[in-house]
Amino acid sequence: MKKLKYQDINIKLINACRKGDSKAQFEIYRLYYKSMYNSSLRILGNTAEAEDVMQEGFLSAFQKIDTYKGEVSFGAWLKKIIVNRSLDIIKSRKAVISIETTKVDLPDESDSGYIEKPDDVNINMIKEAIYLLPEGYRIVLSLYLLEGYDHDEISEILNITNATSRTQFHRAKKKLAEQLNELKAVS
Repeated sequence: MKKLKYQDINIKLINACRKGDSKAQFEIYRLYYKSMYNSSLRILGNTAEAEDVMQEGFLSAFQKIDTYKGEVSFGAWLKKIIVNRSLDIIKSRKAVISIETTKVDLPDESDSGYIEKPDDVNINMIKEAIYLLPEGYRIVLSLYLLEGYDHDEISEILNITNATSRTQFHRAKKKLAEQLNELKAVS
């Protein structure tokens, strides 16, 4: 059975970008830059690096736009480029994701992935608490909860086991809740 291609709502702009149309490229940039910047920022936790990754990601996407096959939305294709470039920055920092493998506490299978928001917590407090998470926790939490990757995809991206991804996510949620309570107590 032949797999149907995804019909992107911006296909005319994408086709114009394939022809090198700078106005179409600017329009694609305008449509996607905020979400791509935010995706990178959630992973990197650094505004300057996220800005650089976003710019480089768009340049790369426009250079390789002929490889976009239309099997997923253009936004999903672009996000994969941004996420991979963000993770490359993490790797280039020679950062080792701190993962405790001696004891793996698998989260309860009934765990929905949702984080219960404490009372009197606003979005800025949540953002701050996420940026305060240890890098390994922040990356797994961002990829799973905010970017929509599942644990199999995360384990492949980060070259860790599925169980480790689940454990990191579970610990990240716990740590995030602790940090939110601390931030709430300070404010």
